Amino acid sequence: MPAVGIAVGGSKKEYPGNLTLYVTVTCVVAAMGGLIFGYDIGISGGVTSMDSFLKKFFPSVFRKKDENQTSNQYCQYDSVTLTLFTSSLYLAALLSSLVASTVTRKFGRKLSMLFGGVLFCAGAIINAAAKNVEMLIIGRILLGFGIGFANQSVPLYLSEMAPYKYRGALNIGFQLSITIGILIANVLNYFFAKIKGGWGWRLSLGGAVVPALIISVGSLILPDTPNSMIERGRNDEARQQLKRIRGVEDIDEEFNDLVAASDESKKVQNPWTNLLKRKYRPHLSVAILIPFFQQLTGINVIMFYAPVLFNTIGFGSDAALMSAVITGCVNVAATIVSIYGVDKWGRRFLFLEGGVQMFICQAVVAAAIGAKFGVSGNPDELPKWYAIVVVLFICIYVAGFAWSWGPLGWLVPSEIFPLEIRSAAQSVNVSVNMFFTFVIAQVFLTMLCHMKFGLFIFFAFFVVVMSIFVALFLPETKGIPIEEMSQVWKKHWYWRRFVRDTDFPAKNRGVEMGKGGGGGYA
Repeated sequence: MPAVGIAVGGSKKEYPGNLTLYVTVTCVVAAMGGLIFGYDIGISGGVTSMDSFLKKFFPSVFRKKDENQTSNQYCQYDSVTLTLFTSSLYLAALLSSLVASTVTRKFGRKLSMLFGGVLFCAGAIINAAAKNVEMLIIGRILLGFGIGFANQSVPLYLSEMAPYKYRGALNIGFQLSITIGILIANVLNYFFAKIKGGWGWRLSLGGAVVPALIISVGSLILPDTPNSMIERGRNDEARQQLKRIRGVEDIDEEFNDLVAASDESKKVQNPWTNLLKRKYRPHLSVAILIPFFQQLTGINVIMFYAPVLFNTIGFGSDAALMSAVITGCVNVAATIVSIYGVDKWGRRFLFLEGGVQMFICQAVVAAAIGAKFGVSGNPDELPKWYAIVVVLFICIYVAGFAWSWGPLGWLVPSEIFPLEIRSAAQSVNVSVNMFFTFVIAQVFLTMLCHMKFGLFIFFAFFVVVMSIFVALFLPETKGIPIEEMSQVWKKHWYWRRFVRDTDFPAKNRGVEMGKGGGGGYA
């Protein structure tokens, strides 16, 4: 196959700097902002499979499940109100992420994190005390506002603080926190569901206060990023901060590049309008398509509704919750693999390998469920070995996502934007992510009812499409300083038509062909 692109190299000069203990601890604390997102993803599916929760808030679903009024297992949880409980959060997160862009740019990344923690804490308290569905939805909306602020600011903070050689690993700490939050939520659901009296769901929902307090307190003790300080005119403080986080005195080159980027940023009156300029077409396309495809991998079907899904395909209630715990453990372990490999193997390799792995697993799960349930959705007792096979391939699928599209879906968009559009573009990224998360959460149970096992084939199709997109249109960003990132578009076989040399000057450092951090396109 003829070559359709050119390898993009790293900078001729490299910024000096070390992976200091200070910056490592700082990034670990900041990355814990992902706990609130992960905890919510894990907790919502668990409580919606608890009989006491359904009986109190969604009695029609409880009756359908308890009395087995339908012979079709695919449809037992099909309820618009029930899915609204889950999906309302993501609609709120979409709206708040747009406001968070302005807060993040004008007041810094830390304040956005603080807002996120406080709002999430308020939502958790309301949900734990809920007396009716309306209180549940109000609480979920506040949780969503919190997630919108946190998801907008934390990935930016990590990308700006980390030395470029370790940016991938440190940024994926955010995704690792998400997976840990999911696992903790699944474990708590398993034990809280056993509490006599049927009030364990209140502990599950109220437990969200803990990760909310972690990010709130963390935001108060974390230092600002040099980029954010310069953006707000605090250049002297930024210089000292850069020396501290890089662990060297020779930071002039990086500091001057940050100042130059900030000067360009200040010329932009409206970053939202600026996003639409032709030279930002590559950035905007990636900011929209990566989160779009991330949600259409089908992962949220597993993570939101893992207990519900396992219960639907024939597992008992306890077995369903335990299966969710198992997938949560796999999720955490596989994310650690990504931390190890992202700066070693590169973003493109992990994206593509994960896509192949997810496709194979979705095909197998679709065949397994289809063979046992057919179209009627009324199977005989599932043999133990059959259930183990289904769980095994779902776990392999989760692993493929967790070391590829999971962390990289947040990492790549957060590292490709120049400073002048960074906050606005990250808001676009979060908004698209939250919108399609909302859509998938809202329609999944209805889709499962109507498409049955074909739903897994539906998601497998999009896994193929998104893998082709990565192969053809996503340049490698490994090992490239964040303020030099715009250079990668100039050498890409397709995106270079939108970018002129004068759009993103190379700051007298140039881009070298065919060396470090490159991504060839065969």
